[in-house]
Amino acid sequence: MYGQFIILALFLAFVCYFDIRYHRIPNWLNVSGFFIGIIYHVIVNQLNGFLDAMLGSLAGGGILLLLYVFKAIGAGDVKLFAAIGAICGVLFTLYGIMYSIIFAGIIGIVILLLTKTFLVNMTLVFIHMKESLQKKSLTPLDDFKNNISNRFPFIYAVIPGIVTSFYYMYLA
Repeated sequence: MYGQFIILALFLAFVCYFDIRYHRIPNWLNVSGFFIGIIYHVIVNQLNGFLDAMLGSLAGGGILLLLYVFKAIGAGDVKLFAAIGAICGVLFTLYGIMYSIIFAGIIGIVILLLTKTFLVNMTLVFIHMKESLQKKSLTPLDDFKNNISNRFPFIYAVIPGIVTSFYYMYLA
C-alpha cells in the first residue's frame, strides 16, 4: 500500500529540485512519473490498478488544465498532477489538488502581506480584470501576471498539500 507513496516522495523530490531551481518541470520527469505510476499499479492490482491510475491521471490533469486555461498555473503543473494521479489514484489526487490550492492561496496572501504591496496589487488586479472584461481578452491579465504580480513555484503549495492529503487519508 505504501509503495506508491515511496514512489511519490522520490518523484516529488526531483520535481521540487527542478521547479525551485529552474522554475520549470521537465517533460521527461512528468512522463517518467506517469509511466512509473501506471507500471506500479498494473503490477500490484492488474487491470483495476491500470484503470485507477488512468482515471487518477485524467482527474489530476483535467482539473488543473482548467487552471492552466485561466493562466493560474503553468503547463508543467498540469502534467505534474497527471503524473501524481497515475501514481496515487483518483481520490488521493483530488484531495491533493484541493489542499494544494488552499496552500497556494495562503502562500499568496502571506507574500502580499509581507511585501506591503497588498492594496496596490489588489487595485491593479481589479483594473486589469475590468480591462480584460471590456476587451473580452485575457491579454491584460497576462500582462499583469508577467510584469506586476508576485509569483512563486506551485511546488511550494503542492508539497504541503500532498503531505496533508496523506495525513488525513492514511494517518488520521
